Amino acid sequence: MPYVVTRSCCADASCVLACPVNCIHPAPGEPGFGTAEMLYVDPRTCVDCGACTTACPVDALKPHTALGAAELPFLELNADYYKRHPHDDRTPMYVLPKQRAVAPGDLSVAVVGAGPAGLFAADELLRHPGKRVTVYDRLPTPYGLARAGVAPDHQDTKQVTELFRTIESQPGFAYRLGVEVGTTVTHEELLRTHHAVIYAVGAATDRRLGIDGEDLPGSVSATDFVAWYNGHPDHADDHYDLATERAVVVGNGNVALDVARILTADPDTLARTDISDRALAALRTSEVREVVLLGRRGPAQAAFTVPELVALAALEDVDVRVEGWPDDLPPDTDDRTRLLARLAARTPVEGRRRIVLRFLTSPVRLTGETSVRALRVAATALHTDADGTVRARPTGETRTLETGLVLRAVGYRARPVPGLPFDEDTATVPHEGGRVGPGVYVAGWIKRGPTGFIGTNKTCAQETVETLLGDAAAGRLTPPEQGTGAVRTALGLDAWHAIDRAERAAGEAQGRPRVKFTDTASLHGAARTAPALPA
Repeated sequence: MPYVVTRSCCADASCVLACPVNCIHPAPGEPGFGTAEMLYVDPRTCVDCGACTTACPVDALKPHTALGAAELPFLELNADYYKRHPHDDRTPMYVLPKQRAVAPGDLSVAVVGAGPAGLFAADELLRHPGKRVTVYDRLPTPYGLARAGVAPDHQDTKQVTELFRTIESQPGFAYRLGVEVGTTVTHEELLRTHHAVIYAVGAATDRRLGIDGEDLPGSVSATDFVAWYNGHPDHADDHYDLATERAVVVGNGNVALDVARILTADPDTLARTDISDRALAALRTSEVREVVLLGRRGPAQAAFTVPELVALAALEDVDVRVEGWPDDLPPDTDDRTRLLARLAARTPVEGRRRIVLRFLTSPVRLTGETSVRALRVAATALHTDADGTVRARPTGETRTLETGLVLRAVGYRARPVPGLPFDEDTATVPHEGGRVGPGVYVAGWIKRGPTGFIGTNKTCAQETVETLLGDAAAGRLTPPEQGTGAVRTALGLDAWHAIDRAERAAGEAQGRPRVKFTDTASLHGAARTAPALPA
């Protein structure tokens, strides 16, 4: 009875360490670890001990006999990985890489950004005695996109926050929440009061489409829409007109799939999640019956991950259709196209809500007098450049999609960080191994761009912390000033725990994981039951 990985990896590697027969790959140190969509269990060598599922912090592993119907594709995905990557020459047991020897002593580091990248960086630092980390964030709550970006119908993915709770419970860890660097505290102040500063501020805005009509009402950012239904304080009062039968999402990454699922989900099912109450009320009166996802290129170039496609295919009350399938594309090219081929072969069920994956289609122009009424799109064809790059070029064929709601989901984009250099083309801070300069470092999306998954931030943070500790060992860091830098208005760990307890208690009363406070006043009100931070 082999165990099976059933979702994207958190990159904690606990399962790899726990496995006595080394049957989970790719492992740390192997090609693909930290960048692969998920890990895989080798069914030939799994001995059914269950050690992996006990170790996994997000319950991603299950025995194959416990898989639900929607999870059965993962059994094939795990087995197929080893047909392509046999790992016959692997060592009998995964060995931890040697940790950098760090001289004992005081080292104070400020981490700006309390999302996955920032917390993984804190974790790497706190593995060494004598290290102190203060994590700053603009919001009154931590966890970044793990709280405000993961879709509410993916409660299993949100379990990674339990790993974050373990990180923040370590000695030497502190929060300063509700603190905006550049306003409440400056970059220079952080440098004066810490040996080093790591910026892990993510990518808070979205990329534009650059087409006519993009600023019409009804043309919106998927980034903002996701923040709205997740109860982000910046978007608590947003309003979206859902009085349209068709919504169009430009893009086919994981965010696009999330938006499509939420727009077509049964509100009674969403009512059992931590979705924003305001968003839930709007979805109960929504007229959306079809969501069309547009991808300029073909199925093989789609940006969504295989686990997210499996989740989409498992929807029981929503039809998932595939359009724009290239005639010359073999259906078994890879896991993604094989699953898409199965979806394309399904027979639609009359009367159901629909999600349409439309490939080889590019947006051209949004039209409407006072708001969006239609989207003009163009068909594309694939061409491969001499360097192997696959590009989509217009064929000249166009069509019009009637719609009152168009969401752009073509990627996140970071903002410049006050006091740091910024590359406008890549929307990242230039660095070498995470180092911007001695004492100043970056991790996460502001470092590498908006790529990867939650777990990718762990290996990214490891590189940055390795560089920082190397600078500390070489004497490149300036000792901080003592007794300065307190932010009296900040919320600490106790305040966050008070907010967390209040949200969970409200959720328990309604049979939900939590009921989020979605405005700053309510969050601060819940935090007042916690002890004040020391001056």
